[in-house]
Amino acid sequence: MICFRLTSLRASGALRLEYTQALFSLPMSKLDEMSVGTVTHAITALSNTIQQSVSDRLAILFQSLALLIAAYAIAFRYSWALTLVVSSAIVFVILGFSLTMPFLVKAQQNVDKADEKHAALAAEVFGSIRTVFALNAEQPLFKKYTRWVEEARKRGLRMSLVSGIHLAMLFFAMYVSFSLAFWFGLKLYREGHIANINTVITVFFSVLLVVTILGGIAGPLMAISKAISASGAFFGVIDSKQDDPPGIRDPELSHADIVFENVTFAYPTRREMTVLKGFHATFERNKTTALVGPSGSGKSTIVAMIERWYQIQSEEEEETTSGHIHVGAHNINDLDVKWWRAQIGLVQQEPFLFNDTIYNNVAFGLIGSQWENDIDAVKMGLITAACKQAFADEFIDRLPMGYSTTVGEGGITLSGGQRQRIAIARSIVSQPQILILDEATSSIDIQGEKVVQAALDRVSKDRTTIMIAHRLSTVRRADKIIVMKDGQNFEEGSHEELILKEGIYHSLVHAQQLSPLTDLMDADVPSSMVSQKEEVGAQDYTIKEGSEQNFPDGPEPEKSFGFFHSFGVLIYENRSHWLLYTLTLGGAVGAGSGFSLQSWLFARLVQVFQFTGQKLVDAANFWALMFFILALAMATFYFMLGLTV
Repeated sequence: MICFRLTSLRASGALRLEYTQALFSLPMSKLDEMSVGTVTHAITALSNTIQQSVSDRLAILFQSLALLIAAYAIAFRYSWALTLVVSSAIVFVILGFSLTMPFLVKAQQNVDKADEKHAALAAEVFGSIRTVFALNAEQPLFKKYTRWVEEARKRGLRMSLVSGIHLAMLFFAMYVSFSLAFWFGLKLYREGHIANINTVITVFFSVLLVVTILGGIAGPLMAISKAISASGAFFGVIDSKQDDPPGIRDPELSHADIVFENVTFAYPTRREMTVLKGFHATFERNKTTALVGPSGSGKSTIVAMIERWYQIQSEEEEETTSGHIHVGAHNINDLDVKWWRAQIGLVQQEPFLFNDTIYNNVAFGLIGSQWENDIDAVKMGLITAACKQAFADEFIDRLPMGYSTTVGEGGITLSGGQRQRIAIARSIVSQPQILILDEATSSIDIQGEKVVQAALDRVSKDRTTIMIAHRLSTVRRADKIIVMKDGQNFEEGSHEELILKEGIYHSLVHAQQLSPLTDLMDADVPSSMVSQKEEVGAQDYTIKEGSEQNFPDGPEPEKSFGFFHSFGVLIYENRSHWLLYTLTLGGAVGAGSGFSLQSWLFARLVQVFQFTGQKLVDAANFWALMFFILALAMATFYFMLGLTV
């Protein structure tokens, strides 16, 4: 049993790892079709289901099968005729399994799908709990969650009906085989086909062992059926794992121009909506190119194409994608994807930080670079230099633990500007030659924007920089500005050139009330302003870290309740389900009493052998009938259990 448990733990762990690796290898188009709840439910609930079926349940199944073979061998040794007749009940069990198991697997899959829905909703709600509270959306979301839980319950009821039929057939066959074995055995004994009553008793108890084994493997078989259903979610992803073919790794390409040639693209999940429509542009090396335009014009899609989250001209998307993207003289699809992404530093609108130290958060940017496996001293030098470039070193030095400070979940202990500067440091710590800034300053205030913009201007020097922004004040110093609308390149040029054209860009500038001649952004932020802001940020962090000082008494101790009190509260809170509880209790008591009644009937059967003649026949028929009635009762009780549990 220990070996099976260890094997199940290893198998479950290996399955989780293989599943996760397969997820990372899938194209973004496939990941878009999967919800967070699907992945979470698979890694937690479904993997546990598989683990339980492989552990003691599988051991019990193998043990039962070995006993089954041994019992049948003994029974055939003494009376093959009686064994074959009694085995007709076993055939009934196998037939029942073959009919109900497919329904159980299908029903379990339906329940798992409903569970995935409410798990995804729960993950989404608690991942944005502050927004939920701000909108007073607790009750609407709770009702939506309740609907999916109720849907899972309804699907579970349909599964329970099949499960009840499954158990009823199993235990009816189990108990009716006792009746058949005893009745037919005595018939063979009276007709002289069996020499003595000992043969009847031996075959009878062998069959008893066989049927008892069949009853014992019902639970393992149910667990294995659930595991079969659960494995589909895993192997559907694992079997679709895609290994990226090796591509070109040329360091010179990171200094080359990036050219879009008549690119048309639609997302796989929204093929009817074309995002890019014959887009063409050149992002020149070592220069800053800004993308501006209204929402939905395709700016962020350009980032997705350069990062190769999506590809054009793939076989399954020929109708919705076309064109070429070149890096130097090579098609971007010919480059080694991991190497190419390592050449790019990406700063997004909403920076994400891991619940780890500042040091480790910035060090994540070294993965895949030549410094990934260097000693900590070398990494610390690179991290410190990156933080200085990003204007993050001043507030970090004021934090209680410096670079060893834990930032909390999502960086909650830091301000928006501080999180953004750490994200900038992370994107440049590996010294990438290409920098993509996807609305990097849109989610922070004006004061913070000046500091972050100064950091961005500093790190953009001598790099191929692609900047996406809605605030046109942040793109005025770009070498080239591309104005997008409806997935097309409508205008391009410098700030002054586009102002003179009096086209779309001029209208956008006028709408934001920017002076076409005066530079409102001062990238050279005075050190006094930075220091003042960082000091405030450090104080804010210190307050958050030391907030427990406002509660000298500490948290209230958890109340402990006894078993009977907790059980009583559970019953009371679910008092509306009294009928279900009553049926469960009745089924459990009835099913449990079956073994006691079975023992009593065995004792009565032994007494039958002291009779002779017609009295023996009458007694045998009577007690065989009692076993048949017991079989009907047990079928009813186990149907109730399968229906309610």
